[in-house]
Amino acid sequence: MNETKTTLTSGSAETARSVAALLDVREAALAGALLDLCERLHACVSIKDAASGRYVYASERYAELFARAADDIVGSTDADLLDATQLAIARSAEQTALGGSSAPVDHRIDRDGHRREFSVTRIPVPRDDGSAPRHVLAAWHETTQERQREQQLHNALGQLEQQQLAAEMQRRELQDQALRDAPTGLYQRVHFDDQLRREVDLSSREHREFALVMISIDPPSDAVRAAGVEARNRVLEALGRLLRGNTRAMDASCRLDEHHFAILLSGVGLATAHSRMEGLRRQCATQIVVLDGRDLGFTVSMGVASFPHTAHTEDELLQAAQSALAEAQKRGGNHVTLASIRFELGAG
Repeated sequence: MNETKTTLTSGSAETARSVAALLDVREAALAGALLDLCERLHACVSIKDAASGRYVYASERYAELFARAADDIVGSTDADLLDATQLAIARSAEQTALGGSSAPVDHRIDRDGHRREFSVTRIPVPRDDGSAPRHVLAAWHETTQERQREQQLHNALGQLEQQQLAAEMQRRELQDQALRDAPTGLYQRVHFDDQLRREVDLSSREHREFALVMISIDPPSDAVRAAGVEARNRVLEALGRLLRGNTRAMDASCRLDEHHFAILLSGVGLATAHSRMEGLRRQCATQIVVLDGRDLGFTVSMGVASFPHTAHTEDELLQAAQSALAEAQKRGGNHVTLASIRFELGAG
């Protein structure tokens, strides 16, 4: 590896001598022209003694980075110019350059509250006798505006992505709202039918149970009837909140028609469903619904069935839950009734 690096360095020096001879100028004149070209290209150039770390050359543009004259830079070290972080980066980069790597390294300079960013390339300066280089040449190329444009583009793309996400969320919300009943915020019948078919299919394939709860608001009190439509809507809003608050994301709470509601409890057995619905029934009975300073109050009747314990098909499940609901209403309302579990006798 060392032989390869020496060959490459020697080749660069030989090329410089050949170009100088071709142009009939001294190598020093060619070097001066190249330094002048760097200055015109707005590159900031410096040369340091690798052993002492002191500058032996600094272009005017390089000196301007630190608000100094070029003569003031010569003889100083990076410790006089850079903060601790940038100083450590510079020392590491110089050692890497002396080892043969010329990969650019990023530097930042903060002056008067402004940050300037640079991409710095360092290369060792070859010696005529082929011995180890003693000096490192560095060219600083400012990338502040480029980085700012990249950051602006990044910010713009981020804003665009956020706008797209917001638009998608709004689209889904509108789509979801179209499936919901306005007074209660519950899903409408069409969503219930889809979810019921999915639960039956899932339970049949994975041999798991789920519960169906049919719900009806009990006959309104005289106060609710006297208050009319507005009182009815207040009761519906309260029931909707309670149904949504007592179901999980995997469940489905729906309004089937003017008077009937349903809950699909995914992966829940009959006993667990009954316990949860008893809690919901008590919440409904004690819920305070106020209109014009008057507590309206309401109660509900519920019928609970499960698949496959109380029914083996979708139609049978609906009938079982409706029958259980009818039984709860017969008992005077404000009641939770379980559907009968079906027992099949095996062949004798």
